[in-house]
Amino acid sequence: MSIVQISAALGPAECELAVKYTLQEMQKEAQKQKIQFEVIESNTTPHGYSSVICNINDSHQNWLNSWLGTIQWTFQSPIRPHHKRKNWFVGISQFQSPTQLPADDTIIFQACRASGAGGQHVNTTDSAIHATHTATGISVKVMSERSQHANKRLAKELIALKLQQQIESQQAHQKHAQHLQHTLIERGNAVKSFKR
Repeated sequence: MSIVQISAALGPAECELAVKYTLQEMQKEAQKQKIQFEVIESNTTPHGYSSVICNINDSHQNWLNSWLGTIQWTFQSPIRPHHKRKNWFVGISQFQSPTQLPADDTIIFQACRASGAGGQHVNTTDSAIHATHTATGISVKVMSERSQHANKRLAKELIALKLQQQIESQQAHQKHAQHLQHTLIERGNAVKSFKR
């Protein structure tokens, strides 16, 4: 399975609405083409989603490739009706399955019942998994697979991805801070002074 994220990035509320529209279009197209497409995590906002993480069958990579990148939506803002801007952008990224997963002893797993739409198999067994990485507090709930074992594996992959994103975010923040240092050097009030 491929893990895919649809994101509004740092865009305004209209981009969150565009994420919702994009998800609907992807689901509609996947259903038409009989592609297994499941939402495994979503960050809901009052207007849509800031991001959605989906699971897509690997055998449909060509279809997925047609969605990867920037998606543009053109519509008048229902949130700010008099806003001049009409183009809104979201990004779709695919994450490779992490090669190194966190060890089981660093994660607290808890079985729970699946909830939401899903047909006759939902809520019949405790196959869903709620997983928390003890060191960072990163938490995920996975219920897209029918077996507890498969959901546990997917939960570990999601935690590994979130840990990787956290590291990349910290590195980007550090790079930004280093770049800012060039512009923030104080001229005067030196702590040491030298002459040659």
